[in-house]
Amino acid sequence: MTLEEKISHLQTTSMEQARTEGNAIIDSHREALEKVFEDHKAEARHQAETRIKAETTNARLSLNQAAAKSQLEIKRQRGKVQQELKDKIFEEALSLVKDYMKTDAYNDFLLKCIRQAVRYAGPDPVTIYINPSDESRRGDLEDAARVHLTISAEDFIGGVRAVIRSRNILMDNSFKTQLRNEYDKFMFLGGDGIA
Repeated sequence: MTLEEKISHLQTTSMEQARTEGNAIIDSHREALEKVFEDHKAEARHQAETRIKAETTNARLSLNQAAAKSQLEIKRQRGKVQQELKDKIFEEALSLVKDYMKTDAYNDFLLKCIRQAVRYAGPDPVTIYINPSDESRRGDLEDAARVHLTISAEDFIGGVRAVIRSRNILMDNSFKTQLRNEYDKFMFLGGDGIA
């Protein structure tokens, strides 16, 4: 082999070896970069998933808070409307009671309550009160029941109250008490049975 051939062979061999080493370095560097890139992608994906979960949780919390606030406002408004309706119903009930007090059936009711009080008291003394608005009926009621009636100092709309002091008993058949009791018990029930 000539010197030129040796140099050429040496040059070719050196170049191949350098190329092989260079390719190995490049492949090694490429693998390292690809690993860094995959790690970076995995970390970015993990951070994105964590952020999505956090944002989803925040959105759900905000939605729940808005829904709760809205439900509370609806309940408050419903309660206000129900209270207004309840008041109107009992205003109408009071009007119907006043109309009833103009009938003969009301006189019969008073007489029945008076007789019940007398019967319940038995031998014990009883004070029977009628409403000031019923003072004009007093004479007829006393004659029919054969008992003395007292005009109440308090307006209890209508009806009768009787007191048996010896037994500390109050028999309250007044319309004011009955209306107040019904007002206190009255509730609107929703279509689903929830008050």
